[in-house]
Amino acid sequence: MTPVIIGRATLYCGDAYNIRPQLGFHDADVADPPYRFRAEGGGRYRKARPNMDRITDEALHRGFDMAIVNPLLCGAAIVFAHNDQLAELLRLVQGQFHRHALCVWQKTNPQPVANKHYRPDVEFYVHAWNRGYHPSGTLAELMRVSRISSPRLAARFDHPTCKPDALMSKIIANAAGTSICDPFMGTGSTGVAAIRAGKRFTGIERDPRYFATAVERIATAVAELERMAA
Repeated sequence: MTPVIIGRATLYCGDAYNIRPQLGFHDADVADPPYRFRAEGGGRYRKARPNMDRITDEALHRGFDMAIVNPLLCGAAIVFAHNDQLAELLRLVQGQFHRHALCVWQKTNPQPVANKHYRPDVEFYVHAWNRGYHPSGTLAELMRVSRISSPRLAARFDHPTCKPDALMSKIIANAAGTSICDPFMGTGSTGVAAIRAGKRFTGIERDPRYFATAVERIATAVAELERMAA
């Protein structure tokens, strides 16, 4: 378990369920883990867009073990979840953390598909915290609904579920403390936001392809910060 260290970022390529418990306490765990949802269907819309097929091929639709959300390892946990996972996640944090809030990323350009559900015009995340780690930021940053467009990041970073930089910067601004851990790092969006905010970042990603992209993106963010400080 030899990490890649880039400035204030420490990155591990491996299984989060094995690695995260060994990393000790962080002020906040910020995670966009695999959603659990029905990935079939989509009709003609899906045929022209291969991202859903990639999600199923990579088992990114089967959910995650919520035991990784551990109040003994973090002051706060900020966790994305599909609508169908929310009840379980909310029950978990209510019993383990001091307080919590349900927050929403409202997409201004949702995909034109419903697949026998509502259109995917929002994604949910839960911010749970223990005493001393309540949400931080300006009044504008403390809004629970973020109206942000969904740019086409899948092609740019070769990952089907990238989150926008503006959204992750807002979330990092709400995370109290100076150390952030992302157990499901993907291509490093959380790490880039954390580095730009001047925080220490620890990331874990199991897929070597996405890990390599995260290393490159975070190295660029660290270099930019160093140039600004020079």
